[in-house]
Amino acid sequence: MHPISTATLPGPARAARPHRGESAIRALWLACALVAVLAVAFILLFLVADSLPAFVEIGIAEFLLGETWSPTATPPAHGILSLVVGTLLVTIGAMAVAVPLSVATAIYLAELAPPRIRNAVRPVIELLAGIPSVVFGFFGLVVLVEWLRVSFAAPSGESVLAGSLLLGIMTLPTIISVSEDAIGSVPREFREGSLALGATRWQTIRRVVVPSALSGITAAIILGMGRAIGETMAVLMVTGNAAVIPSPITDVLSPVRTLTGTLGIEMGEVAIGSLHHHALFAVATVLLVITLAVNLGASAVLRRLNASATGRASPSRLAGVPGRAVAGAAVSVLAAVLAAAVAHSVGGMPAALAVLGGGLLLVVAVPRLSPRQAERAAFFLLYLAVAVVVAILAIILFDIASKGFPALSWEFLTGSPRDLGRAGGIFPAIVGTLYLVAGAIALALPLGVGAAIHLAEYQRENRLTRFIRSGVDLLNGTPSIVFGLFGFTFLVLYLEFGVSMLAGQVTLGLMVLPTIIRTTEEALRQVPQGLREGSLALGATQWQTIRRVVLPPAAPGILTGTILSIGRAAGETAPILFTAVVFSQRHLPSSLLDPVMALPYHLFVLATNVPGAQQNTYGTALVLILLVCVIYGVAIAVRARYQTTTRL
Repeated sequence: MHPISTATLPGPARAARPHRGESAIRALWLACALVAVLAVAFILLFLVADSLPAFVEIGIAEFLLGETWSPTATPPAHGILSLVVGTLLVTIGAMAVAVPLSVATAIYLAELAPPRIRNAVRPVIELLAGIPSVVFGFFGLVVLVEWLRVSFAAPSGESVLAGSLLLGIMTLPTIISVSEDAIGSVPREFREGSLALGATRWQTIRRVVVPSALSGITAAIILGMGRAIGETMAVLMVTGNAAVIPSPITDVLSPVRTLTGTLGIEMGEVAIGSLHHHALFAVATVLLVITLAVNLGASAVLRRLNASATGRASPSRLAGVPGRAVAGAAVSVLAAVLAAAVAHSVGGMPAALAVLGGGLLLVVAVPRLSPRQAERAAFFLLYLAVAVVVAILAIILFDIASKGFPALSWEFLTGSPRDLGRAGGIFPAIVGTLYLVAGAIALALPLGVGAAIHLAEYQRENRLTRFIRSGVDLLNGTPSIVFGLFGFTFLVLYLEFGVSMLAGQVTLGLMVLPTIIRTTEEALRQVPQGLREGSLALGATQWQTIRRVVLPPAAPGILTGTILSIGRAAGETAPILFTAVVFSQRHLPSSLLDPVMALPYHLFVLATNVPGAQQNTYGTALVLILLVCVIYGVAIAVRARYQTTTRL
């Protein structure tokens, strides 16, 4: 690192110019930080403004408690209770699938896995997080739905169960990552004290480690719930989209419709300014309130966890917390897998129920085993949970790769679509996706890095920083379909951009902005404080210190966050659904105000509206996965190289 000197500054200006420059730079970074708050304010403003006519004309009670959603009937009905119930049923089912697998996998990675296996499994989980939701939806539509239909002899596999299984898979990475961090943050002394008292390794995990990390695990589950509630494309493709309340409510094979699915289906067809239009925005407002409440709850739990990190309860106090839940969760993983296998092979619910009953008996029997026997049984189930997570990714990738590779050809990659996408290629969709991503990052990167610099370097912890962080958290918790509605209302209609590449770029940029802010702030805080103090002691200004001393070592973390944002933007469908995309276009856009094709939307339309296009649909899904995998692979490689350099 080159020494910092102020000797090159003109003498009389050495104090005044840096002072004026520092003030201007500080104001610039503050403005960047306030963008997130303003974005949340604008989203709320436009959603509420467009939803008020519906609340006034329909009535809040009738809107929230009415069981019938039929806005095009005569007379129309605008009750969303069935939509709320459908959303909750799918979310609860997803958590029932995801929580046991996720917590068991997190325990294995944090407590049992050798470094080599841990370093191999983590990229698998991150890759699972990087698969676009529309690809999950496509896999669910062509594989999972058909499997459920055959296995349970149902008229259709599109159901609560299909949505629950798919959303459960999609929320695995979120819950695993946060839970693993929480478990890993438990002080080592807790483990050593428990082992020194004669406890087995499993007793230590069950009675000391997991209870100590319970707040973080709870926050992980809440974040997973927020992810499930806000998902649009996957549930839209596999739940059947029938606005009914299952009867009985436990009928998991009944079709349902969710809040997000309703927005995705109907917003593109509605007359602007009609009561139906305003009712959809009221649906979006309810969805936003629910997801923001869930995500703020998770943030509050995490803040409380961080605040009490130095004053945790002792292992003796925590030992009284029931630890059987973890063993039961792991056992339920085995029971669910065996139930599915038996149901598929035998073809009947009784066999599945028998296996589940056996799993419950095993849960009861575990405490009766000797400590060593219980440890071996528990570890086996943890290993099995990790194997299931890896197998899920392998099944999805194998199905899409094996059926998508025959579609790949030079014509497919460089040609334009023909015959409604059944023939020709996807080149305009590839280029359109890259255009959208490039514009989104060009907007979000400077704003995100500037906001993070302000939060980490210029502003002490006070009301303003808490206010800005709350805005970032709210923006991060906003469902992608709500971003799409905001872009449609503000950019497409109010600013008269029309359905255009520019509207899509701005919408995607706002969506990935919180990711860049969070990862950049974290990277900046990892730089040792001594480097800043040494630079300032040599006479450098604060901005010179940040630019020449702090940003260079933080650059790999900033780059990783940027690459992850690129991957997310490339795979999103809902934000560009109403703002930027068309299904078919022979020529590339020549202006920012032209619409574009995009791989996620092209895949969605091929999968749901174009019969006889299965080969090209698989080919499009494979290209989209490869694109996102390359992006995430670069991020993983950058992080690994940075970690190696740090250790050296």
